[in-house]
Amino acid sequence: MAKSNLPVLIAGGGIGGLAAALGLAQKGIRSILLEKSASLGEIGAGIQLGPNAFHAFDYLGVGEAARRMAVYIDQLRLMDALTAEEITHVDLREPFRTRFGNPYAVVHRGDLHGVFLRACREHELIELRVSSEVTGYEQDGASVTAQLANGERVTGRLLIGADGLWSNIRKQVTSDGPPRVSGHTTYRSVIPTEEMPEDLRWNAATLWAGPKCHIVHYPLSDWKVFNLVVTYHNDAPEPVAGKPVSDEEVMQGFRHVHARAQSIIRHGRNWRLWVLCDRDPNERWVDGRVALLGDAAHPMLQYFAQGACQAMEDAVCLSHMLSHHDDHAVALEHYRAQRFPRTAQVQLWSRAIGEHIYHPAGDHARFRNAIMGAKSSEDYYSDLAWLYGGTGLGS
Repeated sequence: MAKSNLPVLIAGGGIGGLAAALGLAQKGIRSILLEKSASLGEIGAGIQLGPNAFHAFDYLGVGEAARRMAVYIDQLRLMDALTAEEITHVDLREPFRTRFGNPYAVVHRGDLHGVFLRACREHELIELRVSSEVTGYEQDGASVTAQLANGERVTGRLLIGADGLWSNIRKQVTSDGPPRVSGHTTYRSVIPTEEMPEDLRWNAATLWAGPKCHIVHYPLSDWKVFNLVVTYHNDAPEPVAGKPVSDEEVMQGFRHVHARAQSIIRHGRNWRLWVLCDRDPNERWVDGRVALLGDAAHPMLQYFAQGACQAMEDAVCLSHMLSHHDDHAVALEHYRAQRFPRTAQVQLWSRAIGEHIYHPAGDHARFRNAIMGAKSSEDYYSDLAWLYGGTGLGS
C-alpha cells in the first residue's frame, strides 16, 4: 500500500468518515474525504460513549481531546415509567473503570465531531472536500474512481463508503434495497439544566422504560444542558429525519406513563422527530477496492448506544489492516472478517434490547423488572465484557 501515490477516498464526513481519515493518517496513509454537504458539521444532540469508544479515541490519537469535553456519569439507571420506581442501576465509577480500563461518558455529538474535525484539519495527509457527494464508483485493477454529483471524478487507490444509513456506496456494493423501517419514532430535545426538574438532575444516563415507549436523559456540555430523547413505538410507516414537531405531538405517546416521567417531557422544547431505521446484518461489505464503514455497513437501532462507537472501531480496524497488509484485497477482507461478526451481534442485540428492556408491557415488563433488579453491578460488568472490553482489533 505504501508504494501507491494515490490517496484513499472516503465518502462521508461524519464521525465514522473523519475517524477513518485520522486512522489512516496515523499510519502514514493519505486520504481525501468527500462530504456532500456545503460544510462539515454534525446535527443531533447527545451520544453515549462506552469504554470501547475511549479505546478507539486513544488508538486514533484524540484520547486527550475527547476526554476534555466528555461528561463522566456515575450510573446507568433504569426506571419503571409506570411506577416511577428504580428497577436497577449500574455503577460506572471506579470499579467499572478498573474493569474495562476506560470510563463511560456522554458527549454532545457536535463536540465529538469537532474533536475529529480539528485533528483532521491539522494533519497534512488528510484533504477535506465539501459539496462533493459521491453518487457511485468505477474501478479497475489499479484504482477506483468516485463519481460526484457535480460531475467531477476523483481517483484513489481505495474508496471507503462512510456515507451513512442512505449510503450511495452501499447501493452499488450490496444492492440490497432501502433500510428497514422500525416503526419507532424518536423525538429529541435539549433542556437547559436550570429548567430540568431539580429532583431529576441525576449524574446518570437514565432510561424510563414503559409500554411501547421510553425516555432517556443525561447531562451534557459541562452540565449546561440535559439531553432528552423520547421514543414511541407507533408503527410509523416511513423514514423521517429531523422534522420539527409540536409539544402536543410528542406527548401523545406518553399519556399512559407516570406524572413524574411526563414532567420531564413537558420541559422539552424545539422538538425534532426521527423514525428509526436499521438493517439486517449483511456480510457483503467489500467490492474490489471499495469497502463500507459505520452506518453504511451496519446501521443499528439506538438501544445499545453503540452506533458511533462501532463506527470508530471500524476506523481502527480498517487503518490497522491497511497498514499491515500490502495487498488491498487481503487488508479489506481481514477488516470485513474482523468486524462483521461483532457489528452483527450489536445490531441484533440492539433490536432485542428495544423489545425486552425498553418497551415491554404487563407480565413481560414484570419479568424484566425481576430479572434486571436481581443483578448487581458486577453481574452487568460480566454481561457487558464482550462489548466494552473489545476494540476494533478484537477482544
